[in-house]
Amino acid sequence: MRNSFFTFASISRINNMKIKPTSYKLQSIASGKVFEDSGWLLDSPVDDKHGLIRAVYENKQLNIGPSNMGLYKFSDWLPIKKALKGSYAPITFKSKGLAKELGMSNLYITFSGYWPEKGIEMTTCSFKETEAFSVCGRKDNHDGKVLVVASAGNTARAFARVCSDNNIPLLLFIPEDNLNALWFDKPINDTVKVVASEKGGDYFDAIHLSNLAVELDMFVPEGGAKNVARRDGMGTTVLSAVTEIGEIPEYYFQAIGSGTGAIAAWEANLRFLEDGRFGNRKMKLMVSQNFPFHPIYDAWKANSRQMLLFDHNMARRQVEEIDAKVLSNRKPPYPPAGGLYDALMDAGGDVLLANNKESAEAASLFEKCEGIDIHPAAGVATATLIKTVTEGVIDRNALTMLNITGGGEKRIMTDKEVFYLKPDLVLPLDPDEKMVHKELQTLFKI
Repeated sequence: MRNSFFTFASISRINNMKIKPTSYKLQSIASGKVFEDSGWLLDSPVDDKHGLIRAVYENKQLNIGPSNMGLYKFSDWLPIKKALKGSYAPITFKSKGLAKELGMSNLYITFSGYWPEKGIEMTTCSFKETEAFSVCGRKDNHDGKVLVVASAGNTARAFARVCSDNNIPLLLFIPEDNLNALWFDKPINDTVKVVASEKGGDYFDAIHLSNLAVELDMFVPEGGAKNVARRDGMGTTVLSAVTEIGEIPEYYFQAIGSGTGAIAAWEANLRFLEDGRFGNRKMKLMVSQNFPFHPIYDAWKANSRQMLLFDHNMARRQVEEIDAKVLSNRKPPYPPAGGLYDALMDAGGDVLLANNKESAEAASLFEKCEGIDIHPAAGVATATLIKTVTEGVIDRNALTMLNITGGGEKRIMTDKEVFYLKPDLVLPLDPDEKMVHKELQTLFKI
């Protein structure tokens, strides 16, 4: 292992490996200004222009650590202070079964989930673990703050698992209708608290509640797409693919709710261009939504940087219809500088749609061809890959990456006993701010 893989002096330990915090700075995408990360920055402190901030790593070439470091083998390009126990990196392999079915010669699958035979055991079965291990690796455990996360399901499960295993205080907000997503292979400890928005609500309602919570000093927002650690954790899917394939793919397929994963893929691609060893192409972002809920699709097809106006009650009803509940973000990071609109404009690609039937059939075909079940969101991505190939939109010989963002849930349900996490509070959809603060203070005994 090269000495340049590690950069700072303080040490933590993971799987008997020593790891040091990564050396990096932050940059405002809107202004280009570069500044130090003073601890938990989610916005630029050096200008007031609206946009995301991005990590700029000291190591321009990616040096990969041993596989027993899990996700942290990609530490060069993760903005972390420490490593946590229990992580796995996404795996990438050249498809045989699905590729043969579709007549594709260069289809690579990047898989995040539970698939012991492939050497990966993300027990939450989702690539959201890459976010949780990166975000929690960035956070200072001694700041006395409780981390606040809003989720439609998979993100909540990932953060609950990681925070429980590593004794990190966490407050989760999730729609009550999505509580069935909070299953685990072992009980969650009481460092994790769960607040649900009442039935009929969606991810947007969970976000609203979390925004009210962080007005209290004891809580700190995870930040969603604004958190560089979340994006760069998700970007490890591309780090896995490019380093396994040996070059940057031509096409990248993924289902999106917020689009944060696609932004992360684009940013990882830009770092590989600077690395210089994997080619000079920008992979086209072929991102997809679950019909009939498709606000990003609508904005993109209208050539609009801004999200289009829509009726929020109708949006809630559309979310109730879709199988891939995790794709239900009503306020995605699409417009800002460095957001999804910019990613699509720079890299190229398209926003695609798949309905429940198409997605379920694609997921079934994937399991038949590759031997593992996948989540509905991954079924959406697979369905749009199938459509673009069969309709001749992309060449069957094109170097293509399919990001399977979750899978192995049926497998883990067979292998392990399952425990469900119940909410500590259920709050109304349009709550009074004072009532929310009082309930949270009671919950945390303050």
